[in-house]
Amino acid sequence: MTTSDIELSRTVLAEAVAARGFSARGATLIRLGENALWRLASNVVVRIARPGQDEAAAREVAVARWLASAGVPTVEPLEIDQPVIASGRAATFWKLLPPHKAGTEADLAGLLAQLHSLPLPTFPINRLDPFVRIEERLAASHAVAEEDRAWLLNRLRELIARWRDLPGGRGDCVVHGDAWTGNCAVVKTPTRRAVLLDYERTSIGPPEWDLTSTAIEVDTFGNLSTDRYRAYCDQYGYDVMDWPGYPTLRAIRELRLVTFALQIADSDPTVRSEAQGRIDCLRGRRGPRPWGWSAVG
Repeated sequence: MTTSDIELSRTVLAEAVAARGFSARGATLIRLGENALWRLASNVVVRIARPGQDEAAAREVAVARWLASAGVPTVEPLEIDQPVIASGRAATFWKLLPPHKAGTEADLAGLLAQLHSLPLPTFPINRLDPFVRIEERLAASHAVAEEDRAWLLNRLRELIARWRDLPGGRGDCVVHGDAWTGNCAVVKTPTRRAVLLDYERTSIGPPEWDLTSTAIEVDTFGNLSTDRYRAYCDQYGYDVMDWPGYPTLRAIRELRLVTFALQIADSDPTVRSEAQGRIDCLRGRRGPRPWGWSAVG
């Protein structure tokens, strides 16, 4: 994150909020990553998407409203006409969550069970593309050796073919798309209410895709205990590791995590060692799973 990145985001924010009668005075930056999150002094959260994500931003708002109408606890968009396009970027407006903390795996499992049980919505929603941006990240990266890049591109082609031939599973439904505990918050009320957030990747696909996000915390990262994983499976009512298609989804998730680390490493040299280590794991240079990967970004 650079000062110029922050100032550019602040300029977009000022234009977007003015279009809906809000003020950017006193706004504070919550996070600047692939999307920028700002908190206005009026306790409204503004989410600014990357360029070209207008459709995705509109879908995020539609998904959140649909979930709320179905009784699934969710972060709530403001009841205004949105998204707003400002300087070529889509901005959306959300109610600030009350004081909260990160949810547990079991909290997330309960929300996913509700989401996956819903009938398909009436508004347009895309099919899941588990390979979105992988090839672009590999092509753009300066942090990867050419020989490793070629291997990763071959791995991508192999996994695309395996994805097409997945065995039958639990049946397609609306999936969150990025279902990890960071996208589940527990509001600090007497009833301990868990809510779901961040619908950038929400689409129609196999529910196993969402479940794999937590399974690899055991399998790939090695940072989730067997007891906590069992509580997650018990809460959801299913263990995705028992499904024959799981190794393919795990491999796709791992490739995504490698290319995400490479993307970060291009602007943060301190991440290059982690990115290379992940590549070495995939290429069999660091023994069997779990590999103990460290978080980046």
